[in-house]
Amino acid sequence: MMERCLLLTGVAESGSIHFQAPEEIHFHSEEELFIQQAVVLIEDAIHYRSVNHRLDGRSIKLYRWYYSRICQWGLNAGIFVILALAFIEKPSSLSVTSDLRFKHTLWNPPCGLTEVIEIICLLVFTLDLVVKSYLIGREEFLKCKWLVGYMVVIMVSVIDWTMSLSMTCDETVRIRKLLRPFYLLQNSSLMKKSLKCIKRTLPGITSVILLVILHLCLFTIFGMLLFAKRENLEEDMERELYFKNLSQSLTSLLVLLTTANNPDVMTPAYTLHRGFSIFFILFSGFGTYFLMNLLTAIIYNQFRGYLVMSVQTSILRRCMGIRAAFDLLHCQSHRDITFSEDDTIECIPVQTVQMVMKRVQMKDYYREAIMKKACQSYSGRIPREAFQRLFDELDKDRIKKHHPLPEYSSKFLQMVQYIFTKHSVTVVGNVVALANVVCICIILVIECEKTVSEREDYLETVNCFFILYYLLEMLLKMTAFGWKTYVSYGSNIFDGSLTVLLLGLQISIFSTYRLPFSYWNPVHGGPIALWELVRLVNMLIVFRFLRIIPNIKLMALVASTLVDLVKNLRAFAGILVVVYYVFAILGVWLFKGAITAHSANLSSTVNSRIKAVNKSLQCGSYEQLGYWSNNFDDFASALVLLYNIMMMNNWNVFLDAYSRYTTEWSKIYFIAWWLTSSVMWVNLFVALILENFIYKWDRNQGCSNGDMERTNLETTVQLMFRGQIEEPTEEEVVTKLHAHHHLQHLTMSVSVDQT
Repeated sequence: MMERCLLLTGVAESGSIHFQAPEEIHFHSEEELFIQQAVVLIEDAIHYRSVNHRLDGRSIKLYRWYYSRICQWGLNAGIFVILALAFIEKPSSLSVTSDLRFKHTLWNPPCGLTEVIEIICLLVFTLDLVVKSYLIGREEFLKCKWLVGYMVVIMVSVIDWTMSLSMTCDETVRIRKLLRPFYLLQNSSLMKKSLKCIKRTLPGITSVILLVILHLCLFTIFGMLLFAKRENLEEDMERELYFKNLSQSLTSLLVLLTTANNPDVMTPAYTLHRGFSIFFILFSGFGTYFLMNLLTAIIYNQFRGYLVMSVQTSILRRCMGIRAAFDLLHCQSHRDITFSEDDTIECIPVQTVQMVMKRVQMKDYYREAIMKKACQSYSGRIPREAFQRLFDELDKDRIKKHHPLPEYSSKFLQMVQYIFTKHSVTVVGNVVALANVVCICIILVIECEKTVSEREDYLETVNCFFILYYLLEMLLKMTAFGWKTYVSYGSNIFDGSLTVLLLGLQISIFSTYRLPFSYWNPVHGGPIALWELVRLVNMLIVFRFLRIIPNIKLMALVASTLVDLVKNLRAFAGILVVVYYVFAILGVWLFKGAITAHSANLSSTVNSRIKAVNKSLQCGSYEQLGYWSNNFDDFASALVLLYNIMMMNNWNVFLDAYSRYTTEWSKIYFIAWWLTSSVMWVNLFVALILENFIYKWDRNQGCSNGDMERTNLETTVQLMFRGQIEEPTEEEVVTKLHAHHHLQHLTMSVSVDQT
């Protein structure tokens, strides 16, 4: 048997495959088409995208346009706009406060304003769906549940939008608002993978959740038996407050499971007898410290396992893209040659690889590394295995190469360069910055009881001397390193930009206010204006003290981990945004206007009356604590309330308030949010932070601070779990490529009998 490459650029018709002439593909030559196809496949591999899409000339142009930066930014902007509409749609969130006691007129947009913006976004999403459907083909479109769901969501949204206009925007419920987060989910492959992993994780934690429920039910029964109704009102206090009925008992112990009402729930019974504390200690000890932590461990372990499997699919996609690009270039270079079964003959010219890599849209330092490695081939040709190894550079750390130091002939400049390129100068600068912050703290403590007009000018005078030092340090460092080398360090950019900003503010203060600054008497304006400028200067000085971070290894590692979380774990935060959005919309639908309060003014008389009324209310209640601004009367306040509940502190107050103002069934909503946000998602996010930190810690062992600053650790989800993933086998990759709906009509290996 032998393998022969067939150059096929057409489609299958009537069970046969035909050739497409070069003049039909809108490229200057057939070779140009193959180069463009290889470029697209390599870009798919870099971004872990599926290679299962059309590869004819017209589709390639459309495909690259679709994944261009401007097109993707436009799509993301449409998603952002349609999600942000919830803030201005009725009920509008455009008010200074959400306090229910203060009657304020909300601006609600006229009918048709938000609807026009929304239909434009829906048209953008429709175009996005049409392009995606065309590129992958009808068969693949029907197999993809996300795209089918995308189509259904758009259709339902358009129907609901039409009904809104027909009802002159007076409807109370808009179904399409609940569907909007779908646009965010379907636009991120990593988000879809994460959501799929979460769905697969749920059955695995069911047993532990059932055990938690059993634990709650058993102790609820024990509690109702222990705290039965008594004749003495003082002895009956525990029952009246926390164990009056089944619903209240379950709620009290559920809140205790989160420690939000500890030790309040135990205090009435503990006051009567020490022995009652055993009941609450056993409940919390077993439930909070054992079951809940066990639940966290199982959630993390299950999710992590499915996420590794999902990342395995991404790695397979990369291998498929690279292998398909090689086969394509190999066939183009040897279309008239018959090969033996020796794999070492499968080579492509280095010049072809360089031509392709120059057109691939990727980061320049990775392109240079791949092209440099390709040029190391002495034969001028690259075998298949070596071609695949070229792209291992994508998983390597980037080492920043700084420009050489300038050469000075002056003895003075040489001495400046020798001194200010030393690390000790940076240490001295950090000590001076610390001294500046300490001076600010001391002066603030001394003058904390003084009003703005009574304050002296000590703080401003001290800051002047420090800012002059910062300016001198920056100029001398620029001279020593040279401009290009100076700005190649991120710490220098941070330090220098803040120094320039501080200098500008100081000059504006000098030009506006007379010297000395005693009693803060300005030439123009009032004393508060000067204090505002000085306060801004002080905040920038304190912020500038963060320059010490790169010089402390552990602190630098923590800071870089946080930056990586922002950059590379946005998909996980995106799912949290989706959950917040859905629960906020549901909360507004269910509880808008449920809690009412008497109107009040901002005058001190009314405020004192409110305080007097609050004192007469039950201690720890929603009304007594003054939680009036926490409500579901608009979308923004709903988000804040959900955040406060997720923090778990005093969440029982909201649970009690809405059950009193509505029904006991409202507790289901809050418990569902607690399970989704605190139990499920926060634990996953914490686990991923730990995974990210451990990954970077292991890679930074043995590195100095200078090495850490020079090394750019590319931490992605794929890299975090790469060490636990096996490379796909050659047979697996080839099998997947042969099953490719579009590639099988482009390039394929056909086995024929050797004669």
